[in-house]
Amino acid sequence: MAATVKEVLEILRVFAPTELACSWDNVGLLVDAGRPVDRILTTLDITAAVVEEAEAQGCQLVVSHHPVIFNPLKRITMQDPAAMLVRHGISAICMHTNLDAAPGGVNDTLAGILGIQNTASFAEGCGRIGAVAPTTARALAELCADRLGAHPQYLEANRPVTRLAEVSGGGGSYLQEAIDLGADCLVTGEAAHHIALLARQMGVGLVVAGHWATEHPIAGVLAAHLSRALPDVKVQTAAADQDPLCTL
Repeated sequence: MAATVKEVLEILRVFAPTELACSWDNVGLLVDAGRPVDRILTTLDITAAVVEEAEAQGCQLVVSHHPVIFNPLKRITMQDPAAMLVRHGISAICMHTNLDAAPGGVNDTLAGILGIQNTASFAEGCGRIGAVAPTTARALAELCADRLGAHPQYLEANRPVTRLAEVSGGGGSYLQEAIDLGADCLVTGEAAHHIALLARQMGVGLVVAGHWATEHPIAGVLAAHLSRALPDVKVQTAAADQDPLCTL
């Protein structure tokens, strides 16, 4: 039996309440095609390739982490993902910083992969910090490469890492807050050069594992959650959802 887009939206609002989103964010039902839903595609990003996959698979809804509409639109073409969704009659629900912060969301998922225990929130509620078995920044980078398919850069701490902080995506700017909370290392997706210099100056570790790699696991989490909530709806992750950057 098909679900409505609003029913799916309500399930996701319970999982990641919109009140958790940052004030600058754009979350929720961003494209409403008004069709019943019996197939859903989950993804980190809604790209043209993902929309084409959704159409080919007969999906009426795409659920993503990154908003398909973020900045105000001044011009739109038929090749833009939002226009493609409308043309194919596919709705889009986007759960961004609310899903970063939500229990069981993006950062709890990453914290679990990294083995962080007794977690507390920081970084505007989006990051997690807690205890880990003694390790090193290099070992954490190797873990990210193995578990996330990442190609990390890292800077070693001047001590064993027993308190680890993580912020998925572009979280490097939270390094000082992590240090203030006693972190020996920060794992994130992106960090500016001056953040690496700060880490070296302060003697803490830094692992930069890639924006896509640190957040992509949430697509599987969303698919599993929606499959449990909607057993009559087919939910799958997007094969076309790939890291936009290549590595040598």
